[in-house]
Amino acid sequence: MTSSADAADDRGRAFRELVEPEIEVMLRVARTMTASDADAEDLVQESLLRAYKGLSRFDGRHPRAWLLTILRNTNANMHRRQRPVLVDDTQLHRESRPAFGAAERPSAEQSFLDEELDEELHAAVAALDARFRSALILVDVHDLSYAEAAAVLDVPVGTVMSRLSRARERLRRTLGPTRLSRGGLS
Repeated sequence: MTSSADAADDRGRAFRELVEPEIEVMLRVARTMTASDADAEDLVQESLLRAYKGLSRFDGRHPRAWLLTILRNTNANMHRRQRPVLVDDTQLHRESRPAFGAAERPSAEQSFLDEELDEELHAAVAALDARFRSALILVDVHDLSYAEAAAVLDVPVGTVMSRLSRARERLRRTLGPTRLSRGGLS
């Protein structure tokens, strides 16, 4: 019979081995999901707490997929608790500026596009339907596997593959085949 101290040691060891190596990936995906560094950190923190509590029920296989599923569900639960902001005039909302001169923070996707990609590719990726763009960013930018992206997006793996294929094809059509050979998208 193990004592509660032994069980805590086992859980701590499992957390260090299975969860800690995936924290950076969780943060990258959370930034994509929340479009805010602070919100991403909060989301990952809450997800890590849930993972720690559920570690005894985890079989140890595919920790990244397990953690990204927790991340996605935690994000959904956090948004369920918040009341939506209702705006009658969307044009007024688009033209409004943040209070006290605070700058609006771009999403993680937008930051990457602004910093790493040229204008032509930026425009082509931004023009993609959000479903295709999300699959492209998760797999080609964040290097998630199809299964991990499927867990984040809450869709089957085949759907991720299909969306990614369509996104890449639309980029090829928009930019031409020689344009993408330098950028590395395949």
